[in-house]
Amino acid sequence: MYEQLSHSILNEILDQLKPEITEKELNHFYTRLGANFYSLFSLFQKLYGKRHDFKYQLLRLVEVMARQYIMRSSFLKQRDLAREKDFNWFLNQKWVGMTLYADGFAEDLPDLATKIDYFTELGVNLVHIMPILECPKNASDGGYAVSNYRKIDERVGDLQDIQVISNLMKERDILLVLDIVVNHTSNEHEWAEKARQGDRKYQDYYYIFENREIPDMFEKTLPEVFPQTAPGNFTYDQEMKKWVMTVFNNYQWDLNYQNPAVFIEMLDILLFWANQGVDILRLDAVAFLWKKIGGNSQNEEEAHILLQLFKDCCQVTAPGTLFIAEAIVAPLEIVKYFGEDAINAKECEIAYNATFMALLWDAVATKNAKLIRQGVRNLPDKLERATWLNYIRCHDDIGLGFTDDDIFQAGYEPRSHRQFLLNYFSGKFDDTSARGLLFGQNPKNNDARISGTLTSLIGLESALEEGNQHKIDLTIKHILLLHSMIFSFGGIPLIYYGDEIGTLNDYSFMGNLSKANDTRWAHRPKIDWQKAEKRKIEGSIEYTIFTALQRMIKVRKEISAFGDFNNRELINVSNPHLFAFLRIDPEEKNNVLVIGNFDANSQYLDLGEIHHNLFRLLNSNDIIDLYSGKNPTMFKDQLVLSPFRFYWLSINKN
Repeated sequence: MYEQLSHSILNEILDQLKPEITEKELNHFYTRLGANFYSLFSLFQKLYGKRHDFKYQLLRLVEVMARQYIMRSSFLKQRDLAREKDFNWFLNQKWVGMTLYADGFAEDLPDLATKIDYFTELGVNLVHIMPILECPKNASDGGYAVSNYRKIDERVGDLQDIQVISNLMKERDILLVLDIVVNHTSNEHEWAEKARQGDRKYQDYYYIFENREIPDMFEKTLPEVFPQTAPGNFTYDQEMKKWVMTVFNNYQWDLNYQNPAVFIEMLDILLFWANQGVDILRLDAVAFLWKKIGGNSQNEEEAHILLQLFKDCCQVTAPGTLFIAEAIVAPLEIVKYFGEDAINAKECEIAYNATFMALLWDAVATKNAKLIRQGVRNLPDKLERATWLNYIRCHDDIGLGFTDDDIFQAGYEPRSHRQFLLNYFSGKFDDTSARGLLFGQNPKNNDARISGTLTSLIGLESALEEGNQHKIDLTIKHILLLHSMIFSFGGIPLIYYGDEIGTLNDYSFMGNLSKANDTRWAHRPKIDWQKAEKRKIEGSIEYTIFTALQRMIKVRKEISAFGDFNNRELINVSNPHLFAFLRIDPEEKNNVLVIGNFDANSQYLDLGEIHHNLFRLLNSNDIIDLYSGKNPTMFKDQLVLSPFRFYWLSINKN
């Protein structure tokens, strides 16, 4: 868009660029900068337009984008052009992800490089390596307290190792995802050290206060993220004799994005990693980026403006790089992190579908689909050019992130239902096999979240202890049912490392002083590769789960209806234990009816309830389960589902 004021300023900026920039080849850079500059200028002006140094900061912003473009390899520039042309490339059903720790899945990054064939064997082609940037040994928050944004933690490797992994993945068409912690740094970061030494420039990189007057105003409305282990939102620094905002932990200093220098520094970091060949940058804690007195300092309008700015700038320098929004917030808030454009994602192309994850766990505990139907019905539509990460569990705790209104509409009393779920998964309920642990208990309201591996939460650990083969077999079916949901729901399915071979809770963290108070380490295991080798032994648990997921991934990649183009329709059925939705094929080949039985008993569905000509009045020979390749079990027009059975049904065209 041409707008006179912004483009006159752009001309001034271009005239001020140094010869070491202007003498380089910048054709595509100039084209993209011109196309994005009005938006970029308008957003930057909203945040920083009242500053006397506004134009200088804008010049610095353009310089950072230009310098990083110059450093971008010719291969990555060609990939940018290809992805601009095929701009919906990431919505394709072929993408299947796995998230892992480099020193959990493997020993370190060099060892991880030797295990890349494992991803290809399973069918995974998107790998999220959890935080690997330099951080303190004992105050790291699992890697989310970064002390150097441009250096790999020496305990797992170095920058050359990640470049080797990036190249190996490119050879196999595997996308690389890395974390950038944008909300805070470690208190041992160079910026924090300089602030502690009295440097006013770097003190302005954080929220630092002489006394408690302003912090006390904030505390009136700020929630506590970790009330047990890190109460309050400010920490007194003895060396500086000042108070620092520390929303997460006392060793994580919140960055002050009201200072444009902080935004420009972080943009430079994002583009640096885009230039290392990272396909997708996971932006951590984005809901917290802007702080205001009088609110909870989450999901503020300015936080969204910052993300729009990051995206506009990235589209100029590295348009083939995508963003994931790590924002575990209410359903109505999460879709805003795609951006509020009518079609295109102008903030982050990808976001975690935490609500769907929590709803799946509710269905596990209740053995019915009442709340998951209600919650999915009220999930806001995403933008066309955006997608979800659908997952069963991740490195973090499981929060019950559905609304009280949805719980009430599903027929439960919200407070008692949430308490039931906590009791169920922590083994305090009479009829439960779950071996979960509570995390982040708040003594003020008895609220908590849940830790534990998929297999231990769903009952495999206790079934193995009992030596009950029937329970073991039933639990494995339950595990596969949950995976069938994330693989077919619409978005990119994300497997948590170890789930593909049935890894159980790791209780060794209790003997480690730096981890003992954080139950999340129970589900951050070290993979036993001797156990993983059992995936090749027919009849083993590892083989059964691994080969089933292999099959599921292979079939998913062949079904265009599983691409994510807002092509899902929820199906209302009378049986409360069944969850069903239709995936509509944009290529008009094969629509797919997905249906799962969340009960431990067999259930049936009258296909006459499915108000689509595709499935009405058909017999079993007319319908094929795409996953098994067989006809479903039917009696006349009644579809029968054994305990925890799922179907991906389509018309049999043979």
